[in-house]
Amino acid sequence: MGLVGILVGLALLIALAYRGWSVLLLAPIAALIAAAFAGEPLLAHWSQTFMGSAARFLAQFFPIFLLGALFGKLMDDSGSVTAIAGAMTRRLGARRAILAVVIAGAIVTYGGVSLFVAFFVLAPMAEALFRAADIPRRLMPAAIALGTSTFTMSALPGTPSIQNAIPMPFFGTTPFAAPGLGVIASIVMLVFGLAWLARAEASARRRSEGFGPGILADVDAAAADEIVRERATVAQEFDPAEIRHGHHAEQGPPLLAAFAPLVVVVLVNLVMSLVVLPRLDLTYLAEPRWGSTSLSAVGGVWSVVVALATAIVAVVALNLRRLSELRASMDAGANASVLPAVSVASLVGFGAVVAALPAFEVVRDWVLSIQGGPLVSLAASTNILAALTGSASGGMTIALDALGSTYMGLAAELGIDPSLLHRVAVIGSGTLDSLPHNGAVVTLLAVCGTTHREGYFHIVMVGIVGAVLGLVAVIALGSVFGSF
Repeated sequence: MGLVGILVGLALLIALAYRGWSVLLLAPIAALIAAAFAGEPLLAHWSQTFMGSAARFLAQFFPIFLLGALFGKLMDDSGSVTAIAGAMTRRLGARRAILAVVIAGAIVTYGGVSLFVAFFVLAPMAEALFRAADIPRRLMPAAIALGTSTFTMSALPGTPSIQNAIPMPFFGTTPFAAPGLGVIASIVMLVFGLAWLARAEASARRRSEGFGPGILADVDAAAADEIVRERATVAQEFDPAEIRHGHHAEQGPPLLAAFAPLVVVVLVNLVMSLVVLPRLDLTYLAEPRWGSTSLSAVGGVWSVVVALATAIVAVVALNLRRLSELRASMDAGANASVLPAVSVASLVGFGAVVAALPAFEVVRDWVLSIQGGPLVSLAASTNILAALTGSASGGMTIALDALGSTYMGLAAELGIDPSLLHRVAVIGSGTLDSLPHNGAVVTLLAVCGTTHREGYFHIVMVGIVGAVLGLVAVIALGSVFGSF
């Protein structure tokens, strides 16, 4: 009955979340249903297991949610994201419309700008470019997704995304784990995605299919849509409802000033990870007052936090006059982090209750028995849970909470570098999370004014198939050459 309870709870969570129910309500209810089927104490699981795990997740990662959302909002309100995207689209032009959209999205998201902020800025620019180039509107979501939601989220070393941060406390790694493999995976995803979109564009031109009728969807309406919001807040670290709060600058900064905070994020992250923190005497962290922890457990998160905080100071200093309502922008950015963080924490609490049930041993044994070794089973577990929850961050955290220590033991036994586990877990979480119910997919289609029927197939090709190919490359090369 315990296994049946897990399946019933998971089915309820998926079905009602897809219909727009809040995960804040669904996750504890689903967890209690699973516990009830197993005959476990319900209140103890809710207050101790569920809330304890959710609280630990927030304690570890809320600073990244907070600073990431705040940085994205300030970059948007200062006009910096618009300036960067506009520069890319002008320089590459309508003749290279798809490439312009992809590169613009990649630059801003690798620099730390929230995925949803990028969506709302890039969609109008992509619409203008695609209309001028007479490229079908249905390819717009895939082009934006390729630049914002694939290699810059999961593969490029040093990306400040929450997905890249989650494995660090489990594996004692940094944001730059397995950099060579990450770059290779990024190349695979980018080349495959561009090739697919070029093929789709050429096919449309042979059929004389132009941009098509209609106008761009109202981004304000998309941001205010409650169902979009509920799905979106478990997919990324920014609440779409806050996208239009604050005050957007009428004129953006010069290009160099717009780029500078993105460069700050990458450089400070690198220096903190590889130079500053390893040279500090942090033995005091082993004391009980600091949680009896270690640099390997907190260093990665610290690097990202310092990088984002420094970049926030930079964007404010460079755009103080443009941020005419700085407090309102900062309030909106801070508020935008809360619902996503708590929603993902609730998913993590659900996973903790499931992992604590006796029947979960069957699931764990099945995952570990997957042919191909620990790398393949780790990729499969993060894939499956990200797909079921519609959340790369939530699915990966559930998998690592339940199995992280097991994989670390296997890594020590088999001589596998934890950095390789890190990169496999992150890329694995960013593949099947892009199923139709994923909040980022729903939001992207809404702001582009397309339906699942029109635009989703191409998102699958660039966001799932391309990512799976990158994951296969990392597992194959990592199995032969180890982490590099």
